[in-house]
Amino acid sequence: MTKIILTRHGHVEGITLQQFRGRADLPLTGRGRAQAILTARRIAEEWRPSAIYTSPLSRCTDTGRAIAAACNVSAEIMDGLQDLDYGDWTLKSRDAVREAWPDLYAAWLSTPHLVRMPNGESLQDLVIRTANGLRFVLERHPSESVVLVGHDSVNRALLLQLLDQPLSAYWRLSQDPCALNEIDIERHRVRVHRINETGHLRSAD
Repeated sequence: MTKIILTRHGHVEGITLQQFRGRADLPLTGRGRAQAILTARRIAEEWRPSAIYTSPLSRCTDTGRAIAAACNVSAEIMDGLQDLDYGDWTLKSRDAVREAWPDLYAAWLSTPHLVRMPNGESLQDLVIRTANGLRFVLERHPSESVVLVGHDSVNRALLLQLLDQPLSAYWRLSQDPCALNEIDIERHRVRVHRINETGHLRSAD
């Protein structure tokens, strides 16, 4: 059995202001660094993972580095965990996108599976990338606990696949900064034990 501990990076600027971050390499805030430390402690105490994989962006590698230090294992970068490319929407606020692309923005909120970002990606692109990353982890770690440090969009895409849900359900899942998701995968059987758990972060808020 492979146990997947899926977490999101810690807090960065642009989350509260609802900005499309995507591939912009934003650093963790002080709050984000505190969340990463608390998440690292929780993971080290409960699961003792043998491997950690992160998105290439620094907000994930820094979160993964904290987890790696607490667990005394190394962290590796995995391109399959890279964030959704929002193209022309990157670093724009939701209000600015709504004003410039009213129809496309409305579709993103109502039918996200039918949208491709201007000069960016679609959710189908994201699913292909994350599925390849997950297959790699399952093949390489058939009987270990593994931490994946991704993004809001990445984690939603992975969870939808593991829960056998359509991409149209994208907005039904929440992924808060440094939230924990626990999934067991054994002989193609999937059991999701927790989603978006954040109780370990109370002292960072």
